[in-house]
Amino acid sequence: MMNSVPTPSEMPDPTTSSPIFGTIESEATAELIRLALAEDLGEAGDRTAAALIDADATGAVAIRCRQGGVVCGLPVVTQLFESFAPDVRVTHHLRDGQAVDAATDLATLEGPVRSLLAGERTALNFLGHLSGIATQTAAHVAAVAGTGAQVLDTRKTLPGWRRLAKYAVACGGGTNHRMGLFDAVLIKDNHLASRGNSLDVASAVSAARVGVEPGISVQVEVDTLEQLTNALDATPDMVLLDNMPPDQLARAVELRNRQAPGVLLEASGGITLDSLAEVAATGVDRVSMGRLTHSVSNWDVGFDWID
Repeated sequence: MMNSVPTPSEMPDPTTSSPIFGTIESEATAELIRLALAEDLGEAGDRTAAALIDADATGAVAIRCRQGGVVCGLPVVTQLFESFAPDVRVTHHLRDGQAVDAATDLATLEGPVRSLLAGERTALNFLGHLSGIATQTAAHVAAVAGTGAQVLDTRKTLPGWRRLAKYAVACGGGTNHRMGLFDAVLIKDNHLASRGNSLDVASAVSAARVGVEPGISVQVEVDTLEQLTNALDATPDMVLLDNMPPDQLARAVELRNRQAPGVLLEASGGITLDSLAEVAATGVDRVSMGRLTHSVSNWDVGFDWID
């Protein structure tokens, strides 16, 4: 996927849409850092550095990307070293959400060499994965430019990583879907099947509106135009069009425009970067893609020692 990355000039402008690394992201990061350090350092710490490096030795490294893309995860690096090596000073040269070219210095770290070495792999793991998500998202956002469609993520994330993964999607210019089952209603095929009539979508939407407090978005997934027509009778906030080819998506947009123009339409299922522009051109409002977070190439970033 990385060979499809747009140039920095084609990527979202971080000065107009800078994501916020806030308290919720920091709390999620703290737990991931705890787990990462526990599995890497264990009880003994870095045995190699302890055996080879003098305890008083200090040094500096540049965290440098080796390919173009979108930066994401620099606040995580700062939080990582603050958590186990507060004597390491972290200086950011860029901010999350910025597009960069190859061989760009992202940050400088200065402090005890043992501490720098102990945190190296964990820091790069966070930066590589999160920047990979942001970079891949930017490529998909660039593909729908001019169509009016938004690119959204899904709940297809690794356990514990959802907050950071969705933050990375935002850094790449994408839009976050619901965070989990708790913050929106999305009636899917198995919900309909469990009610005994998969074609009676409207009654499920109506029941959901009664069952949740005001302000909670009520959305529904459909597989056919027949289901869509039924769903639109209940005017949900959004209808997810699952695995529909572009010609069927275009017909779905026409149906929506005639029957319930205020309802958003979202395409999902089987969409790739190659097919994304065609899907967006059908007139759907949103395209959600699990691949933004579940099928990501790691961004090439490394520690370069400064003499």
